[in-house]
Amino acid sequence: MFKKVSVYLAIAGMVAAVLLVKKLRHVDPPPPPLAEPAHAPFPESIGARGIVESVDENVHIAPQSPGLVTKVFVKVGDEVKLGDPLIEQDSRDGRAQVLMQEAQVAALRAQIKEAEVSLADRRDQLERIEKLMATKVSSIDERQRAFFNEQGADARLATSRAQLAAAEAQLNRSRVVVDLLTTLAPRSGRILQVNVRAGEYATFEFAAVSTPDPAILLGDVTQLQLRADVDEDNASRVRASCRALAYIKGRRETPIPLHFVRIEPYIVPKKSLTGESSERVDTRVLQIIFRFDQNPSQSIYVGQQMDVFLDDGK
Repeated sequence: MFKKVSVYLAIAGMVAAVLLVKKLRHVDPPPPPLAEPAHAPFPESIGARGIVESVDENVHIAPQSPGLVTKVFVKVGDEVKLGDPLIEQDSRDGRAQVLMQEAQVAALRAQIKEAEVSLADRRDQLERIEKLMATKVSSIDERQRAFFNEQGADARLATSRAQLAAAEAQLNRSRVVVDLLTTLAPRSGRILQVNVRAGEYATFEFAAVSTPDPAILLGDVTQLQLRADVDEDNASRVRASCRALAYIKGRRETPIPLHFVRIEPYIVPKKSLTGESSERVDTRVLQIIFRFDQNPSQSIYVGQQMDVFLDDGK
């Protein structure tokens, strides 16, 4: 009886081992993709990833210098024109500086008038002494003292005029500094982002226009363009005026015809990241600018990513 049980157990173990091996060797089919991948529309295509921009590119606007923001004149979606105020910074110190320098300029102008009167007096004295010398009434020593007094008065007047010119230049500079505390729109367009509020201390630097979070992002959205990044390995295959189609990321049913504008002649490090696990961040890309006509049935926004295909057919 014990032997029979042992045999049955051995057979059951062998069957279990076979079933376990089969289970381990079984490969589950891959899950369906969340979105259908883009299919190349041309027999020979160059794939690229594009990002939507406003026409003539977006404008990253920042204050001229760090300072306390007292007022933000715009909000997202506002339409602005060239020269419209966007941001106002605290200008109390600058205005006080202007008032002080205006007073200095006024004082120097009064000083110049005084110096002009003194010079006229010295010249009159010199002329009188020279007339008296003709009648032997005045001496050469008196004439020399009058001459040097006249020269000194003339030099003091020139110094005062130079000081006035320097003070007026400094005043103009201070007025410019105050004017720069109000950031103006560099061109017409729509406000796409506002990343600064009244009461905040703006630390944006004017030179850092490529920062991802500028104080204000401005663009003309009446016409959109697409900046396509082509991997540098495929850069030599790109031709000017090549045909191209774009697809909104996640929507493959409606291709968007692209109109070639230009090729940026300098290959740059890749900045527009897709977030895919297989993506290389050390890639350099050739950038191609396209424009496209907006379809009323499609909502396309600045900053949106698209799949782009370029025709490599010879």
